[in-house]
Amino acid sequence: MTTEETFHPSAWLAWLAAATLPALSTRNPLYLSRVMISVGITYMALGRRNPTARSWSAFVRFGAFLWLLTIPFVTLTSHHGTIVLFRLPASWPIIGGPITLEAFLYGLTGGFALITLLLIFATFNVAVDQARLLRLTPGFLYQVGVVAGIAVAFVPTMVATWQSIREAQQVRGHKVRGIRDMLPLILPLLVTALERAMQLAESMEARGFGGQVLVATPRQRLAHQLALLAGLGLLGLGLAVNGFLPAMRLAGTLQLGGGMALMAWAFWDVGRRSKRTRYHRWPWTRLDSVLLLLGLAGALGWVAIMIVRPQWLHYYPYAPYSPWPVFNPLAGGILLLLALPGALLRQSYEESEVATPA
Repeated sequence: MTTEETFHPSAWLAWLAAATLPALSTRNPLYLSRVMISVGITYMALGRRNPTARSWSAFVRFGAFLWLLTIPFVTLTSHHGTIVLFRLPASWPIIGGPITLEAFLYGLTGGFALITLLLIFATFNVAVDQARLLRLTPGFLYQVGVVAGIAVAFVPTMVATWQSIREAQQVRGHKVRGIRDMLPLILPLLVTALERAMQLAESMEARGFGGQVLVATPRQRLAHQLALLAGLGLLGLGLAVNGFLPAMRLAGTLQLGGGMALMAWAFWDVGRRSKRTRYHRWPWTRLDSVLLLLGLAGALGWVAIMIVRPQWLHYYPYAPYSPWPVFNPLAGGILLLLALPGALLRQSYEESEVATPA
């Protein structure tokens, strides 16, 4: 059983939302480390049978590289703080001045949040096939989804074609010594790309791509435009209220919800006018429901903490705050939900191994 057969892409999207929210909303290293451990457990379960799991190590190396760059950059360029570790000559541009513990901790946690985000999306990349994910685009974006799917498939296809052309030329004794020697490789590649583009256009036309679209009346288009404008206005107002008026955080949250609801209605009403057919429908299993509920529970629980108890998540090493992070068991327990897909995957793999005869 592969990972694609185990969980539906929509269920993985719920898991992605639940994992991304903590990484974006806090710099507390205790919570970020809990997210990283949970994501690592999920990856280890995915990597048992997924051939694309090798890309995870590349994300780890790239994230570690960015982390090592972030720490000295922030430490040497930010001279605020009360706990001075050492001083550099003031005549040195940019980095001259006091080097503080608070700046080091700020750079450390900032890089930690960055590498956590990278690992989350690396795990999601291993779990979900991009082509299947793009086919889940809503009706109002189906043309964008098709174009994105073609673009995603274009690069690996052209790379494979380039490799086959190069191997064929090497068999004929062709060697690349300069720019002119590249023509026997580039010209067949361009011809192949044009032929595939023509074949794709003909196949899309034969399947009626772009048809079966119900045209909206002027009144309906006006309603969609007004709903989008009102939704954007409520979103901006809600963000402003939450940012500048903390005492009215509940009102700002309601405004954000109202704006998203208006925009969702407009997009849904536009999308339902585009009739789409699917060659293959993915089954929805009990494990998909479990993962979806876990993702929604984790995301909603974290949002509730952000609204009701934001001080649990706050971490800022500069005065008047403490440079040492605090940990709340409830918030930490919510983050443990991110590791449950790994346990479900491991159990599913073990059951399939028992059911499959050697």
